[in-house]
Amino acid sequence: MATADKRLPRREIITKAVCGKGRKYSTITHTVTPPHHPTSILGAWIINHQYEAVKSGDGIEVIGSYDINIWYSYNKNSQTDVAKETVSYVELVPLSYVDPKHRSSTEEVSAEATQEPNCVEANISANGSSVLIRVEREYAVEMVAETKVYVLVDPHGYDDDGKDVDFGLGDDGDYEDLDSDLLEDDL
Repeated sequence: MATADKRLPRREIITKAVCGKGRKYSTITHTVTPPHHPTSILGAWIINHQYEAVKSGDGIEVIGSYDINIWYSYNKNSQTDVAKETVSYVELVPLSYVDPKHRSSTEEVSAEATQEPNCVEANISANGSSVLIRVEREYAVEMVAETKVYVLVDPHGYDDDGKDVDFGLGDDGDYEDLDSDLLEDDL
């Protein structure tokens, strides 16, 4: 508040606010060993993704799991099968922004998968007995906590004489004239 006049009275308001944010994109390779030596990969996909967020040091850990399903042929492309494997993971997402004045005892964290785990490549390993699956995923995390907001107090007060104040927002929710290029993502 260096630019504010120190003679004006001010108040400290304690409120909950976003006090930390982060985002992380990553790729990881999993090895799945089907019961038969694969001849070719016919498809690979990720299902049943579940996760939660927990505070961990200077970041937020996303702890989760998903199922990898691989449809493959074997026995010289004469038969097919689906190999299934559940994978557990822990992804540490660093906070790129942290309000140093937040109350750490009130922290609540959340995570959103901005890119659900997705198979981007599946190859048979060099020894021919397993499949290498490359998975991409991305998370955006937030930490909400109590923090202080300082507001200046008008020494003369505000007298509205009991009148309703119209801020010209209207009740029709007309947002058609908004320029979507001016809207921005906070993360």
